[in-house]
Amino acid sequence: MQRWRGYDAAPGGWGRSVVTIGVFDGVHKGHQATIGHAVARARELGVQSVVVTFDPHPAEVVRPGSHPAVLTEPARKAELIEALGVDVLCVVPFSPEFSRLTAEQFVHDILVEHLHAALVVVGGNFRFGHRAAGDVALLERLGQTFGFGVEGSPLVAEDGTVFSSTYIRSCVDAGDVGAAAAALGRPHRLEGVVVRGDQRGRELGFPTANLLCHRYAAVPADGVYAARLIRRGQHEPLMAAVSVGTNPTFSGRERRVEAYALDFSGDLYGERLALDFVAHLRGQIRYDSIEPLIAQMNQDVARARSALA
Repeated sequence: MQRWRGYDAAPGGWGRSVVTIGVFDGVHKGHQATIGHAVARARELGVQSVVVTFDPHPAEVVRPGSHPAVLTEPARKAELIEALGVDVLCVVPFSPEFSRLTAEQFVHDILVEHLHAALVVVGGNFRFGHRAAGDVALLERLGQTFGFGVEGSPLVAEDGTVFSSTYIRSCVDAGDVGAAAAALGRPHRLEGVVVRGDQRGRELGFPTANLLCHRYAAVPADGVYAARLIRRGQHEPLMAAVSVGTNPTFSGRERRVEAYALDFSGDLYGERLALDFVAHLRGQIRYDSIEPLIAQMNQDVARARSALA
């Protein structure tokens, strides 16, 4: 898969293409259906498939301070999109100037002048242009003017719930990692670098990897989870019991993500890890002494092992 920074990175002599556009945070089942549709149609037409996405998140530019929690970091999003068979991933820098493009300018500059779209595939709720003034109906009219087709991709739902990034963020925020996984088609992943903490877990017999995550990362609700811990360069993930919260037994204030890797002894400091959240085990509990906390942690490890077996 080719990766472009900006649509003006399209090479000279670039031919026709099938394009789909969106933030695609999470690359969930709905996104997978839309991107898969674009890839299939590009193959039928014998042209390249292009996914256009944006960085940073448009919300942060249009409404500073409103950046939503991020389900997939850029590198992970690119990996997931590439796995769907896409030919080109075009990441457009979303700047204040770009946000002021009218819907007509958006179509002309990106889809016509640079990407030479033969077909554009979008979801039914697609909006574009300054103040999100453009919709699918306008895109179809502009397609007739500029000579490209438009095909809608239906929303993906299950049991009446439409899968969307907003819905998945709400699941993660509530700690319902099972529902999030159902909509994503895989466990929710959190990534970060292992940094030194209070080393209290080591003193208790459960040395943990304290994960420093991206400021906008979608961190699950406070609680204890069963997760798979993925190390770079390692094919087999480790089983892990993960605590998210402030360590209320020790009157902690800083919210942390701490992973205890089962059946592992070694040093993870400085490593970049990923945690795939599989099951919520319990909420955070404050204990009056160390002994019941250690007993509970032993139970957590047993339950995590069972959930991940």
